[in-house]
Amino acid sequence: MLTYPARPGALARDPHPRYLMWKLLHIASVIIFLGNIITGLFWAAHAHKSHDLRLIAATFDGIIRSDRRFTIPGVVGIVVSGIGAAVSARLPILRTGWILWPIVLFTVSGLTFGVLAPLQRKILESTRTADSSAAAWGAYEAMYKKWELYGLFAVITPAAAFVIMVLKPLLPAL
Repeated sequence: MLTYPARPGALARDPHPRYLMWKLLHIASVIIFLGNIITGLFWAAHAHKSHDLRLIAATFDGIIRSDRRFTIPGVVGIVVSGIGAAVSARLPILRTGWILWPIVLFTVSGLTFGVLAPLQRKILESTRTADSSAAAWGAYEAMYKKWELYGLFAVITPAAAFVIMVLKPLLPAL
């Protein structure tokens, strides 16, 4: 079990400095990951309300680029630093419920992204080349509603994982 120093300045003498570094990298990765996916939903909703297909195309282009620059590196950082922290703290990953269930939720979120990524590209292509007709808007809006639903699910699952990791409730494990 990890113990934390009771007095200021004792942190430098903590017996688990590697754990603390992994934990810091893990938290930073979670902030980058969750921040980017939440912000993507916000900007997509903002663009959608404008009814301007050119603005929507530019927004989805930005979302796709930010996924490459922030979401994917955030995923890598979360996985690598999470494993590093658990191993350095000698926590059994699959036998610790507050670690196991966030992994399950994070995996579900990743599988959801497997639906979102191609849908984002399809939205981008359709809005980039669309005219401002009602038919073009209707085709886009059908894709957007699906994207919004999957996007919300892709945010809720890692957000729930975040809550579990912070609160560390007693949960069943393998």
